[in-house]
Amino acid sequence: MRSSKFVRALPAAVTAVLALTAGQAVAAPASAAPAEHTAAARTVTYDASGAAEFKDAVAKGAAVWNESVVNVQLKPVASGQRANVRIIADNGWPRTLSTGLGSGTIYFGREAVDEGYNTVRISSHELGHILGLPDMKPGPCSSLMSGSTAGVSCTNPNPNAAEKAEVEDSFGLVGAGATAAATPRMYRD
Repeated sequence: MRSSKFVRALPAAVTAVLALTAGQAVAAPASAAPAEHTAAARTVTYDASGAAEFKDAVAKGAAVWNESVVNVQLKPVASGQRANVRIIADNGWPRTLSTGLGSGTIYFGREAVDEGYNTVRISSHELGHILGLPDMKPGPCSSLMSGSTAGVSCTNPNPNAAEKAEVEDSFGLVGAGATAAATPRMYRD
């Protein structure tokens, strides 16, 4: 080994490997996968104080996404803080105004609920728009972003593998320093 100063500067794992191999370089096995860069998940805060009777559905929709992806997590905003996302109950059809990846306003419309659509699916779907996903219409019940085209009987609030991967990719890029476009987009489901 070179010097104790050099060894102190090395991470503990490298120092241990050098000690075990008597300072000789040892190649990693060909089957060893490269270490992946893992950044902390981006937190997107939401304010459901205007969601009226849909507050519980909003919390459940956020939990669905939090269990489905790792690069972003949806959290209720702390008191006195400004949220990335506002959720407002109204009498229209559910819709989302996205003002950029992870920000915007969700209008939780009672019209779809009155027609029999599942509130947690609506919440999860609209949060999907906030997370950068477009509508995929027409589509099957297995596609969260198929929205109302899956029919009233569809109660699936979970994103499919492709939807999860798209959100992971989008927020993985943001975590790596890419910036999201702030072009407002309106999604009417």
